[in-house]
Amino acid sequence: MTLSFIKSNQKRTIIEALKEQFGVNEIPYLLIQSGKEKIKAFSGSISKDEIIEISRMIRIEFLGIYLLKQELDYRLSFDATQILSNQITKNILDINQEQYELWIRGYDLELKENTDLRGTIVIRFNGDFFGCGKSSGNKIFNYVPKERRLKTPLPSKSEIFK
Repeated sequence: MTLSFIKSNQKRTIIEALKEQFGVNEIPYLLIQSGKEKIKAFSGSISKDEIIEISRMIRIEFLGIYLLKQELDYRLSFDATQILSNQITKNILDINQEQYELWIRGYDLELKENTDLRGTIVIRFNGDFFGCGKSSGNKIFNYVPKERRLKTPLPSKSEIFK
């Protein structure tokens, strides 16, 4: 894997886009590009120069936490919605218990009422964020990673509304 560090002017551009999209004002981490689209965040105590020196000696497979993916807009990772939760103020869809039960198991959400939200949005249930989805206005496409989804069967409606 080739690592490239995001330069400060690129980081400012990313933060401006995230501010516009989600209300995020700050990313207090070293940003690292891995692959074409994925951006990771690193908060360790070693410097860029030390990372580069280590990578010359050994192959670095993983460094930092997957933060976001650059597509047409930015899609925050499941973890990023937690890490940046105190800053996220825009493009949030609050869901109910029944929708949450579907969402956390990987199902797309069909909305009864059309929403003005379009593009990448953040899903919130009971004040907690649960990743991102892509909104078409009446449907939210699920981006919860397979390894983060609940594997248990859907509860019955009577169990949901106890």
